[in-house]
Amino acid sequence: MAFSRALVLLTFVAAVVVFSNAQDQKPEVKHTPAPMTSAASGKEMFMSYCASCHGKDAKGDGPAASARSAKPADLTMLAKNNGGSYPSMKVMSVLRGQANVGAHGNQEMPVWGPVLWRMSQGHESEMQQRIANLSKYIESLQMK
Repeated sequence: MAFSRALVLLTFVAAVVVFSNAQDQKPEVKHTPAPMTSAASGKEMFMSYCASCHGKDAKGDGPAASARSAKPADLTMLAKNNGGSYPSMKVMSVLRGQANVGAHGNQEMPVWGPVLWRMSQGHESEMQQRIANLSKYIESLQMK
């Protein structure tokens, strides 16, 4: 009887330790090559490149968001946070990798400019089309 109580207690303690360690671990993001997308579809590019962190609705709550040390931006608030005007030049600058945005360009958030350039195979006009269409799609998600 005492042995079975000890066994139950030991099993309970082991379960608590395992559960506690699981709670302390941050989810890990698996880095994979960016898939090819249509330059004509801002939505397709957003879903392929941005939604994992920013969420399908762009509110910063994508499935990989909890693995980041900083919460991804709520992209639906860009216009509201810019006096009601969508900051298209700033967004396109971030997408090109030219803007100094803390979350972009480190291990957590890639700079998309070089990725989009490679997908465009060095064709400047296609890269510009990708950036413009992705920015227009993000603009379409702005809170009214």
